[in-house]
This record gives sequence, C-alpha cells and structure tokens, in this order.
Amino acid sequence: MDQANIVIIGGGVIGCAIARAVSKAHSDVFVLESLPKIGMVTSTRNSGVIHSGIYYTQGSLKAKLCVRGNVLTYEFCKAHGVPFRNCGKIVVAPSEDLHGLETLKKNGEANGVEGLKIIDRAAFRKREPHIEGHAALEVPSTGILSSEDLVKAYARLATDQGAHIVTNAKVERLEPTATGIRVESSVGEIEARCLINSAGLYADEIAAMLDSKAAEHKIYPVRGEYCEFVRARQDWVRGLVYPMPHPKGLSLGLHLTKTLHGTVLLGPTARYVDDKNNYEKNRDSVEMFVEGAKGLLPEVTKEDLVLAYSGIRPKLTAPGTAKGGHDSKSAPDFIIQRDADFGGVIHLIGMESPGLTSAGAIAEYVSGMANEILA
Repeated sequence: MDQANIVIIGGGVIGCAIARAVSKAHSDVFVLESLPKIGMVTSTRNSGVIHSGIYYTQGSLKAKLCVRGNVLTYEFCKAHGVPFRNCGKIVVAPSEDLHGLETLKKNGEANGVEGLKIIDRAAFRKREPHIEGHAALEVPSTGILSSEDLVKAYARLATDQGAHIVTNAKVERLEPTATGIRVESSVGEIEARCLINSAGLYADEIAAMLDSKAAEHKIYPVRGEYCEFVRARQDWVRGLVYPMPHPKGLSLGLHLTKTLHGTVLLGPTARYVDDKNNYEKNRDSVEMFVEGAKGLLPEVTKEDLVLAYSGIRPKLTAPGTAKGGHDSKSAPDFIIQRDADFGGVIHLIGMESPGLTSAGAIAEYVSGMANEILA
C-alpha cells in the first residue's frame, strides 16, 4: 500500500486552499473529492461575499480567521487573476434605534475590522437610492468574488506544487495503522501520515468512520435559497445591502448582492432540511422572498423576482435550540482541532460562513498543525 504524507478529504475551497499551503513544504499530498469536480457544494453555492469579520465573537476562530482571510483573499485574487470587486457593504437599521448598529460596529472594531462608520439615511441613499431605512453601518472591507474561480485557483497552484487532486474519490473506510491512517476510497487505498478531514457537510460522517469523539459535533444541513431580480430591476441595487442580523436566526438575513456579472441576488433563506443533498424539494415561494425583502426594498413585487439556485450550510446547531444566530455570543465557532485519540488526524467541522473568506487563513492555521504532525 502506498503512503502519502498528507491526505485531505474534501475538495472544496478550504480543502484546496489547505492543499496549496501544505504542498509548499511537503511532497505526496493528495486531495480526495467524492464528486466529479472540485468545489461543487457549499464552496460555490453561496453569495460569493468577501466578509469583513464584524459579526463574530472576539477571540473566536471565526473572527480571527475571517479578518486575516479578508486580507489574504484580496491579495490572492489580485495575484492570481480571480475576479473580485471590493465594493464594501452597508448594514441597514430599520428604525431610529441605533443600538444594534453601534454594537455591531464595536464588535467589528474589537475584531480588528477597519474603516467602520455609521452613516445617516441621506448618505446611504446616495449610495443605494432604492434602499429604505434610518441609518446604516458602512463596511468598506467587504467585497465579492467568483467563488468558482477561487477554488480553481487554489487547486491549480496546489497541483503546480505537486499535489494530487483526485475526483470521484468517495472515502468509504478509515482505519488507524501503526504509522498513520489507512484511507479506503472508491479509487483505491492509501495510507496517510497526516489525515485532514475537510469534508464540509460530511465532516461529522468522516469523523465517525474513525469512531472519533469529534463525531459528536453533528452537522445539521440548513438550506439557503436565492431569488434573482429580473433584468429590468437590476439597477435597483448597486452593491451589497444587508439587514440587521437576527440574534436567533440561522443566517445574516435576506441580503441584496450585485454580482460580478451585474445581476442582483436576494437571499439566502435559512431552513433545516432532512437530507444533505436536498437542494430543490419544497422550495420557498417568490412571495416569501418579497415579504422578506420589503423592509429594505419596499417597492419590490413578485413580478420583479425569479427563483435562482440554493446551497446547503453545515450548521452545528440542532433545530429548535437557542443558539445558532449571528449574535456574537451565541453562534457556534469553527471546530479546527487535532483528534484527541488519533494524533495524525486534523478535523475541520462546521465550516460554514465565513469559510470562503477565511480559506487562506484556515490553510495557514492547518498547515502549521500538519507541520507539527510530520516533524
């Protein structure tokens, strides 16, 4: 049986970013992706936003890796031709009560986000003349990118450095050995001195193959759906517009995104689903999107929207529990840790937003852990 230094399970944006980082120093790096192409699931079924880091608990991995990842992502996109736009965003307060905006601003500043400013209605209406509200938090470091091109760029650089990315390679069994972990997949078997579980929605199931305690962190699939504005209404939004986050919600709320192609997205919604592949069953209605958007965009009607794609997020919060929103004190953090029983294994579990933004910083972090294992 062949032995590899590092086997990464999962060819999403984080897995490919890790492959790029670890292949700088190590040979025999393999990425096993179960689907026919890399980045087909959570990595590309999202809003493509480069987040700033304003929402997350100070000192958390999400906060630290998002703020660092924001800088690294812009640098990476510029250096490697990934389409992006540093458009900034506004978070709009619907009433004269600015406590929520002020709290968000303070939290962002505590996390190291720069340039945050509360602006009045007249100021944000110059920027977004169709948006309604009382005031807004201006977040200049936010942007958008092509998530598909980002995944491909990380993968291309990894392969240029000698990493092997294998698709249609579903992992079927893991077994500890005296010198590592035997990985049996649909394309054969290999032994890994260091195994990195970056399987996204399926990271808990991969951990369970080892009977690892990390499998206790169960992933609950939450579907987020989008609508797209018809062509005649695409000039209603110029950049990124967010509502105030709901403390008990599962997402940042229905936001408006002007894409790199000039289209405008509304979404995502957030709803628990019973299957990690359930992208289309019982889709939300256009009328529901209209109702959710009217606080920001009062003139929107169902004739202005058409249903678009959906994505599924790997949430760590069970349905019906109190936690899980973007209240900085309640949202679960990323889990990035070495296995308590199998020292050569690194688990990444609950890698939801801001995973896309954080990918480069996560790769730095995990690369350091892999170096320790292989030292």
